[in-house]
Amino acid sequence: MLIKECKGFELEKEKSNTSEDFFNRSEVTFVEDGEEKTLHVLYVRYFDQIISEFTPYQQDPVITQEGFEVYFKEIAALVCLLKNPGLRSRKRLYINSKHEFAAYFQNINFTKLPEILLSVKQNKGYELRSPLEFVLQPQ
Repeated sequence: MLIKECKGFELEKEKSNTSEDFFNRSEVTFVEDGEEKTLHVLYVRYFDQIISEFTPYQQDPVITQEGFEVYFKEIAALVCLLKNPGLRSRKRLYINSKHEFAAYFQNINFTKLPEILLSVKQNKGYELRSPLEFVLQPQ
């Protein structure tokens, strides 16, 4: 699977009676079996403020390396896909539970994650052989 793009953004209200401004959208675009797909993860924006509870990151940007900055909302969909490869067949995932959101980040190899993100940021993409390379296995 080729990871082509990771991006994220804060939703804005389109109408005064909607709650979009409480959510972020994270997207990961990838190519599998010659078909390009995008997984959209919609989650409660508050989770960005408490990232230190379920990741080693203290604040945004979560990664600053080689002149590139990576923000938390850019990695959320990628982490979900790495943790649950079954999401490859889904287009959307909605997460409003802190417990569920944190579960996706458990046992993620955060020291290896920049390998994907920097390659994608440099517009090279990243050939993912196995998502298990990025998930720590219990000893």
